Amino acid sequence: MISKKLAYFFFFLIFLLSGFGSYTIFSGNVDQGFLSPLSSYKPPKSNGNGQAAVDNEPKTQECPLNGALYSKTQEAKWQKRRPMGIMIENHTDARPQSGLSSADVVFETVAEGGITRFLSLFYCQDASYVGPVRSARIYFIRLLEGFGKNPLYVHVGGANTPGPADALGYIKEIEWSSYNDMNQFSVPFPYFWRDYERLSNRATEHTIYSATSRLWQYAATKRKLTNVDEDGVTWDKNYSSWKFKDEAKLESRGTTAKIDFGFWDNLASDFNVVWNYDKTTNSYKRYNGGSSHIDKNTGKQLESKNVIVMFAKESSANDGYEGGHILYRVVGGGDALIFQDGKVIKGTWTKEKEEDQVKFFDNADEEVSIVRGQIWIEVLPVGNKVSY
Repeated sequence: MISKKLAYFFFFLIFLLSGFGSYTIFSGNVDQGFLSPLSSYKPPKSNGNGQAAVDNEPKTQECPLNGALYSKTQEAKWQKRRPMGIMIENHTDARPQSGLSSADVVFETVAEGGITRFLSLFYCQDASYVGPVRSARIYFIRLLEGFGKNPLYVHVGGANTPGPADALGYIKEIEWSSYNDMNQFSVPFPYFWRDYERLSNRATEHTIYSATSRLWQYAATKRKLTNVDEDGVTWDKNYSSWKFKDEAKLESRGTTAKIDFGFWDNLASDFNVVWNYDKTTNSYKRYNGGSSHIDKNTGKQLESKNVIVMFAKESSANDGYEGGHILYRVVGGGDALIFQDGKVIKGTWTKEKEEDQVKFFDNADEEVSIVRGQIWIEVLPVGNKVSY
């Protein structure tokens, strides 16, 4: 006869095995950590920005988001997916970030407390490591809405206090809703993971990462979102792209060499930005808080072909949130400064509806053509000074 102790042991063992089996079946993802929704993970390393080795094909195919030219092989990859906006933080503990150099377009503005955040748009390039990923803000969503039908939105939670800054509530209201929302709270490991190597001197909120290839894979396999939606409608059916142009030849480039500004005047200089123009490469090199802004993936300084300053009205949400949610009016219009080819164009921006792409115009009311390459858009409060 089996002793009571042995019987209890077998009962406990069966209980554990059945619990684990049930978890595995119903979680729908055997790779998900059993004890934690965010396990430590290191994806295979690539050459930094997630691209395959540079091929010898002619660069003839225009990226719809920023006009950069790529090969037909690269185009074949992006034609199977849709644009994706990823929230990347800029807290001092988040630096150096990973993946910003691979984004087609980057929007930067304050999230709260004078600390800026980036909405990084990916479509034509990949980033093998991207983050730290942080929470949603409603004005970033409204900017993202201009990038075609049902863009993917990647974030970790978001502002949800009832009131005008309720980002998660807004996501539920708009057309793409949770269908295209890639909130980490609903997307399991290994599509997001925590980089425990960064925990030695950082809080856990600065350690959540992903990879663009894995996020597009999840969208395609779990949500049936590729370049078309479940109804067969392409993401770019009503997309209104910017106009693009080739960069100026060396002898035609200007001498506006330095762009200098802050977001909140009463804050320490940790979030002040300087863009220094390099006439030889025709690019603007970024400094953040007085230091070269480096992409951890590449070890190189961030640089962009275009720097656009978009002035928007800032206001308090007055929603009672401790720390204070803020708002930026990014639908409507306002003043803008467009820096490209070593010159500055004083103009305006216009975005009539949430789903419209923001467009930039000169003082003759002609749409400004953007130099092919990365586009970095700085959203500053109305009245802020920009030195150049």
